[in-house]
Amino acid sequence: MTSQLGESRTTGAISTYKGQEQALRAGRLGTAGLLLCVLASSAPLMTVAGVMPTVYGVMGIAGQPLLYVILGAVLMLFSVGYAEMSRHVHNAGAFYAYIARGLGPTAGAGASLVALVAYSAMQVGVYGILGFEVSGLFATYLDITLDWWVPALGAVVVIGLLGWLKIDLNAKVLGVLLVIECGLVLIFDFAAIADPGPEGRSLHAFDPDTLTGAGLATALCFCIAAFVGFEQSPVYAEETSSPHKIVPRVLFLTVGCSALFLALGSWALSIAAGPGSIAEVAGKEGPGLLFGLTEDRLGSAFTDVLHVLYVTGMIAALLSFHNVVARYAFAMGREGLLPAAFGRTNRASGAPATGSLLQSAVSVVVVLAFALTDDTRAGDPTVPVLHLFTWMGNIGALGVILLMAAASFAVIAFFVRRGAAGPQALRLAAAGLAGVSLIVIAVYTVKEFDVLVGAGPGSSLSWLLPGIIGAALVVGLGYGAWLKRARPAVHGRIGLGNEAFQLQKAAESDRM
Repeated sequence: MTSQLGESRTTGAISTYKGQEQALRAGRLGTAGLLLCVLASSAPLMTVAGVMPTVYGVMGIAGQPLLYVILGAVLMLFSVGYAEMSRHVHNAGAFYAYIARGLGPTAGAGASLVALVAYSAMQVGVYGILGFEVSGLFATYLDITLDWWVPALGAVVVIGLLGWLKIDLNAKVLGVLLVIECGLVLIFDFAAIADPGPEGRSLHAFDPDTLTGAGLATALCFCIAAFVGFEQSPVYAEETSSPHKIVPRVLFLTVGCSALFLALGSWALSIAAGPGSIAEVAGKEGPGLLFGLTEDRLGSAFTDVLHVLYVTGMIAALLSFHNVVARYAFAMGREGLLPAAFGRTNRASGAPATGSLLQSAVSVVVVLAFALTDDTRAGDPTVPVLHLFTWMGNIGALGVILLMAAASFAVIAFFVRRGAAGPQALRLAAAGLAGVSLIVIAVYTVKEFDVLVGAGPGSSLSWLLPGIIGAALVVGLGYGAWLKRARPAVHGRIGLGNEAFQLQKAAESDRM
């Protein structure tokens, strides 16, 4: 019966006879709105200013632009199966719902907790770098000394309030911030192409020979994290006008736009500094590389605006991740994996209010925990950037990579079990290739975790931090196994979303 219900869900309407307080509002997002919600989480300016100089300067990988092209191709392969799955399953708990439908409810329970921890970690980590950057702006432009955690906690409040609003209003906020942010980066890109460094418009960065050296594996982990966010499209399926059309479309658009934007941005940095000098210059300048190269070509006023947009881009990423965590919590509450209160929405806006409150509370606790352990002077990036942002960001990235790998194999299992392996053969082959590639990347991520988080060889952080994702998986699987024995009805609903309500409605009708 479950399979039949899944097959019948070919329309865009999402409804539940349980009442609107237990349903996300359908029809709130179109292609443009969903695209903006998803792209915002990748924080493009933060990637250009933070990730790219690190890959060039610390890891010495001159072929960073080519690396983004290769990763874009891998993620396109992943999206082939993922997009097809999104046509059959509409659930705000996208990753865990897909995994539950393909690999079983117990696996789905494990994936649900991994997703909640991973996305929550990524969001909380951004508060660290945002607080540091805002305190820097206060010191530079207002001559006011401000501890990083003060603006970080202020941002938690702002994001929490925005999280209670209608998703289409959130999309407009994200859209304005994202368009301005990307526009400024593209202006720099074209300025660098028009006025390259001493080596001219070299294509050396796209030479396969540049992808060598001891830092390649670490660079791979850093660069794939820059794409994180594209996979969030199915999370909003229940709030789109035609999920079976819009979600796949946005998936491919997001991967393509991200790969093009990242490759172009990293190439622009390379030719602005010179391919032969980029590693040395990036190593010295760090996150200041983009701003220094921009000031040389576009002046100090433009660079000042870029600094401000650097912060607003983080706000957009925070809001995007906040919305995703809230929706995962909503989906889990609706299906019984979390208390029922999480499975209700705000009557006025349709936003998953309890999940939003949960993420705000987690953010406050984590930010305060890092603030209380910070004994450095104001303006020192050690705790907010090197610890909170770096540690949490890499924990989250590892979790998402593992979820993508598991989802790839879940897609194969889903269609094989439905007897559709033949018609879907090419898509399943793409999913298999993507799954294997993502497992390889996950293995390298764990292996290089000490480098990713800046810990020394033999540091306990190299296993404690990735161990958080491992612990979430073990606890989730154990909880799923317990539900199977103790609460089989709840276990059977995992991954079904609103379809579970229809099953219950049919059962009640049969009893009448």
